Amino acid sequence: MTGEVSDRPHGMTGEVSGRPSYALAADFERVLGDPAASGGPFSHPETVEHEELGALPPGAVDLVRSWGFSRYLVPEHFGGGLRNLEQLVLLTRALSRRNLTVAVMFGSALLGVNPVWLWGDEEQRALVARGVLDGDLACFAVSEPDHGSDLGTNETTASTDGDGYVLTGEKWPVGNATRGRFLSVYAAVEGVGPSLLLVDKRQLAPGSWDNHPFVRTVGLRGHDLSGITFRDTEVPAGALLGRPGAGLAQILQVLQITRTAIGALSLGTMDSVLRIALRHARERVLYGQEIYRIPVIRRHLVHAHLDLLIAECTTLPVARALSVAPSRLSLWSSVVKYLVPTLGEEVVQESARVLGARGYLREGVASGVFQKLQRDHAIASVFEGTTHVNLHGIASQLPTVAQVADRPAPGQDGVLRQLFDWSEEAPVWHPSGRALRLTNATEDEITRGWGPAVAEARLIAERELPVSEADALLKVLDALSARRAAFYTRIAAESLDAATTEGQDRAAEHCVHHAAASCLYTWLYSFAGERASAGGTGWLVLVLQRLLARLDPTAGLEESLLPWLEELMFGCLDGPEYFSLRAVKAAAGTAEG
Repeated sequence: MTGEVSDRPHGMTGEVSGRPSYALAADFERVLGDPAASGGPFSHPETVEHEELGALPPGAVDLVRSWGFSRYLVPEHFGGGLRNLEQLVLLTRALSRRNLTVAVMFGSALLGVNPVWLWGDEEQRALVARGVLDGDLACFAVSEPDHGSDLGTNETTASTDGDGYVLTGEKWPVGNATRGRFLSVYAAVEGVGPSLLLVDKRQLAPGSWDNHPFVRTVGLRGHDLSGITFRDTEVPAGALLGRPGAGLAQILQVLQITRTAIGALSLGTMDSVLRIALRHARERVLYGQEIYRIPVIRRHLVHAHLDLLIAECTTLPVARALSVAPSRLSLWSSVVKYLVPTLGEEVVQESARVLGARGYLREGVASGVFQKLQRDHAIASVFEGTTHVNLHGIASQLPTVAQVADRPAPGQDGVLRQLFDWSEEAPVWHPSGRALRLTNATEDEITRGWGPAVAEARLIAERELPVSEADALLKVLDALSARRAAFYTRIAAESLDAATTEGQDRAAEHCVHHAAASCLYTWLYSFAGERASAGGTGWLVLVLQRLLARLDPTAGLEESLLPWLEELMFGCLDGPEYFSLRAVKAAAGTAEG
């Protein structure tokens, strides 16, 4: 790994800045360089030039590997550097805001190796850990040409042959299918049923398998999206991952991790497109003034910034949940997978409206990189289950959640504190497939903690906040609380069919309530020292008002709070800090000092 990890990320003060994960991400940011600059493989000019050729910029992958990114695909327990999923989300966010194609390459590798960390035996884990640390890639060979995500229909078979297997079938499309050395293959194993097998290409007989050509895609040009065909391919003994016949359940469980991590792809993209649009709005002059002064342009950018903050508040706690409360991920990961890419798509659209015709050009503003970001991010809603698949998964659990939505969960405060208190590093992840479940049942502290959190916020508003800010906070909390109560009461009293459009709509609304609660908990657990400072509570009022507007289009933003937010946006644009609540916290702390 090149360079020393600094003790403190750019421009940050206080406890949060000293956390190792943020320091690590800051060092990675430094090594990757400023994408708006003209030099380096992650600069916008280099990215666009090679995107046109359907290739990755020369040196980009080498730079990521030389820094040591592959170490963070291997858990510490198996000899790597990965402490927890939050750490990897922060690193992936930094990479995604420069080149989503490179980020997806490593993300596909993570998906491919996670079954090994969760269910592999000691020998399997050691083999894969050595390979990944040496730079080898992996893939998740599940999809088939005629079946896609229909996991119940799987034509790839593995017949027994002595102590080993003979593998026959075709997997397509698969990320890293050609470049990857290791494959987690979903196959119907003779005598036991659908299972996952660990396949190492180096152990396969030449001529018994072949890769398909790369698929030509709208975005992610240069990514290895290809396939692999097995023709009576002999697989050594010991290839089975975990319990025989558990393959379908294992897939559903392993996707919970990568569904959460996909939030990092959207966060990185949101940062880039907002940065491009904001800089253009300040530099572009029409009608004798910079276009940011045009009210509708200002509104697009403010909305985009607030959506980014909401996405961050939603993603990071669920990433922490993998090592705090992994049994909750069956529901929470689907919330992230639906809501955060949806917000990302809207931020891209808001930014495109600011750029106008220049957003359509493959040159000019930011060297024409916006069109790549726009095309690349479109895949975020498709990976690891489409928007509809994830909404269906949420809707199927809503009746159970609604029954206890107003009852505090046992140990609730302790779980929420570990998820939302930034002063502590997330616990180290000890991979175990047994810790992940197919349903949350009633375990949903984020939904169930709303009432006590609002009561605490009310006390804080009365005791600590300026009257105008307290009134604005209580007003939006009351409005959300009323809608929330009616929403869960209605679901608890009715029979909800997850397959209907009504089920999809109900699931989407649940995600809004989940996000609102996440923003509130973040303020309660991580902003105690800044709440009474300028912006220390204003950001919360604005993001809650923005979420309320998703349920009530007549809801608006508190105009008196916007000047501080706009000053913060321009500060992040001109400085080294990316758009984040960490910047909000730092600015509030500075104002207090």
